[in-house]
Amino acid sequence: MRPLEQALRQGLTGLALALDDAQIARLLDYLALIQKWTRVYNLTALRSPEEMLTHHLLDSLAVIAPLRRQLSVLGVRLAAPGPGATQAAPAKVRLLDVGSGAGLPGVVIAICCPEVAVDCVDTVAKKAAFIGQVALTLKLPNLRGLHARVESLTDKYCVISSRAFASLLDFTSLSSAALAEEGVWLAMKGKHPADELAVLPASVNMFHVEQLRVPGLDAERCIVWLRKAAV
Repeated sequence: MRPLEQALRQGLTGLALALDDAQIARLLDYLALIQKWTRVYNLTALRSPEEMLTHHLLDSLAVIAPLRRQLSVLGVRLAAPGPGATQAAPAKVRLLDVGSGAGLPGVVIAICCPEVAVDCVDTVAKKAAFIGQVALTLKLPNLRGLHARVESLTDKYCVISSRAFASLLDFTSLSSAALAEEGVWLAMKGKHPADELAVLPASVNMFHVEQLRVPGLDAERCIVWLRKAAV
């Protein structure tokens, strides 16, 4: 077993996340694509595959279990992760990943949750093109790259995610029109963003801050879950 695959499998064990061999292979192929495209398009400042594994893949994989739990609360049932998950029914839940860049966490969600239709939106055409190439190369029919501004989108999404995209105020205000009526925002953050939460308008309700532990990463991570406040 290659060292990178071994480190990924150990990380998945640390996250208590079961994926099948095909999903693990896709994650490693995705990492290789990021490395290849970064040489030309500078998708990430990291160059070491080991750093990319920890800071990008495992960091994004840490949201999979919380996402599944939240979708369950919303009444959406996904197939259990693990063997056979890649042969799941066609995607029926829509998720928008804003300012997706290299596709983090959007591509990782698309690989791990084949029932979720993931749109990765970015204002940089080359980054959106990269997502399209990932979808084609890894045969992910539930993944799309969109070259657009999030505020221009007219579709509605059950979940809207972001990872280091903007402040919570900007993230929620720019993407508000794209959030479905019962939908939720998933904002990946480092430390608890108390200052950002303090300036959110009354129309946005933060209902949970979920601490994350990323194997091999000695840094604070959390998910801020938000929804539109009841009128």
